[in-house]
Parts: sequence; C-alpha cells; structure tokens
Amino acid sequence: MGRGDFPDTRHSIVRGVASADETQRSRAWNGLVESYWRPVYKYARLKWRLAREDAEDLTQAFFARALEKGFFDRYDSGKARFRTFLRTCLDGFAANEWKAARRLKRGGGAPLLSLDFEDAEGELRPRELAGEADVEAYFQREWVRSLFGLAVAALRARCAASGKHTHFALFERYDLDEYAAGARPSYEELAREHALPVTQVTNHLAWARREFRGIVLDKLRELTASEEEFRAEAREILGTEPA
Repeated sequence: MGRGDFPDTRHSIVRGVASADETQRSRAWNGLVESYWRPVYKYARLKWRLAREDAEDLTQAFFARALEKGFFDRYDSGKARFRTFLRTCLDGFAANEWKAARRLKRGGGAPLLSLDFEDAEGELRPRELAGEADVEAYFQREWVRSLFGLAVAALRARCAASGKHTHFALFERYDLDEYAAGARPSYEELAREHALPVTQVTNHLAWARREFRGIVLDKLRELTASEEEFRAEAREILGTEPA
C-alpha cells in the first residue's frame, strides 16, 4: 500500500471535537483520546505522585469532564500549541475539579474509556524530576512517544496489508528505540538474517522510513489546528520542514 492510497487532506481532530456533526465529533474525540491518554496518565503519576488507581481515575475523569464541558472547544491555535493547551487544562482540572470528580468512583458504572493502563504503567521508569520544567518536558516527550507508537502500529498494519512483512521486520530490527538504544546490527547482518542482498535491505529500510515519516506527518495534521502549528510541530519532532 503506498502513500497514494491515503487521502491528501487529513481532517484536524482538534477542530473536529467542536464540530456540530455528532459523527465527526465522536470520531475526532476518539482520535484525540487515543493520542493523549498515555501522556496524561504518566504525567499524573509523576507530577502529583498519584497512586496508580488514582491516576487511572484522574485520566478517565479528565477526558469525561473535557467532553462534557467542552474544554477543548475554546482552543486558539494562535496562542499556544494544542498539547500545551491540553496540559494547561489538565493542570486546572487536577487543581480545581479532581476532588469533586472523584465522587464518581470506579465501580459505580463502566469506565467511559477502554484504556490499557497496565501497559502504560509498565512503560514508566523511576525518575527524579527536579522541577516544573522537567515535568513539562516529560509530558512533551511522552506525547511524542505516544505519537510515534501510533505511527508504528499504523505502519505495521500497512505492511501487513500489503505483504511487506520483511520491510517492517527490518525497520523494527534496526530503527525502533528498543533496538537503536543498543548496538544496531549492520546492514550486512540484516541481509544474512533475511537472506537478502544488502541493496535490498537498504531499499526496504528507505521505504519503511519514508512511510513512517508520512504517517507521522498525517497524524500531526490531525492533531494540530493550523498549518503554522503543524509545521512547527513537524520541525520540532522530525527536525525537517514538511513538504
């Protein structure tokens, strides 16, 4: 499956959450939660030193209240990036509304969102956060990690659908963080592992990286509300100007 199989225009889920169309609003809301719930949960665990169950409750309650009260409807892309605005909303919610929101205890009904807190908890590592700036930077890093995680999952699905299993296997083996953090295999080693010529390893990796970058850019377009914000996020995250 190539880049041409996807629409050129990606609708902004940031704008979509305020749509008058219920279907569009629901689709946008689900996309926003999918992209942000992990950073919100981890931020809650670390900034406010919440116990695991309390952080889970806060994450559920924050998104439920944001939907109910239209927190994100008033977002102005001319004043801040959306991820900054969302974190500000989260800080305000935690400071002013969390105690009242906790009256809705878990067990008093099915959770609003189906979220894999077990998996997110397993990603946490012991950290020493010296001050507010460190916590803010942590939220940003976790947002990028969430974005890349969604892009990896989309690339995996795209490769599976198009029979490019080897392309993804090479990308996973060579480029993903869990491998890149240690000693990477050489292209020659990958070629031997997959019984391919080195030139084909090079071409497969180039394709996978190009597709991955395209997916990240598509998701950034969805998660930003203006062309200026999109380009600023792309420059910061990918280090290059998007085409």
